[in-house]
Amino acid sequence: MTKYALILLACLMLAGCGGGQTIVLLPDLDGHVGEVTVTSEDGRTATLNQANQAVTGTTKVTTLSDTQIQSEFGAAMAAQPLPTARFILHFHNDSAKLTNESQKLLPNIMRSWRDRNSNDVSVIGHTDTMGEKQYNYDLSVRRAKKVRDLLVQAGMPAQIIEMTSHGEENPLIPTPDGKSEPRNRRVEVLVR
Repeated sequence: MTKYALILLACLMLAGCGGGQTIVLLPDLDGHVGEVTVTSEDGRTATLNQANQAVTGTTKVTTLSDTQIQSEFGAAMAAQPLPTARFILHFHNDSAKLTNESQKLLPNIMRSWRDRNSNDVSVIGHTDTMGEKQYNYDLSVRRAKKVRDLLVQAGMPAQIIEMTSHGEENPLIPTPDGKSEPRNRRVEVLVR
């Protein structure tokens, strides 16, 4: 279960305190439903593994409607921050030049930054496995700097951007050494 879903579950647990603690299992942002085992004070357990399943005070599992969830927990859910926005920008081979498709994503990154009123942006450079390891690391740094500079030119404060580079480590698509893979020639931008 993702960190976001765990935080949301904790908020729902706190919001349900009163006439018996209520625990509700909600899907994460990708729609995935995890699993939670709840143990009552007397040692009985119940497992929640379907969206909107709930237990209140006992281990009897019920399913809440979306309306019930909104009525009981709407305020807690609305208080959650927007999820991290993740953008992947691709580059031409052996270059710090963005592809045309990736260039078009820059306004979306800026909009996401403004919508979140964010002071926490990460720019992470990557390469494929073509070339020497040190060369790839240096290329990933150039790519990350290129994206950072474009974001700053568009109005994002430089001091809120954390820039790192991984070179050919942490590929999106695992490949053997020396393999060209366009999807690994990227910069990831995370807006929190």
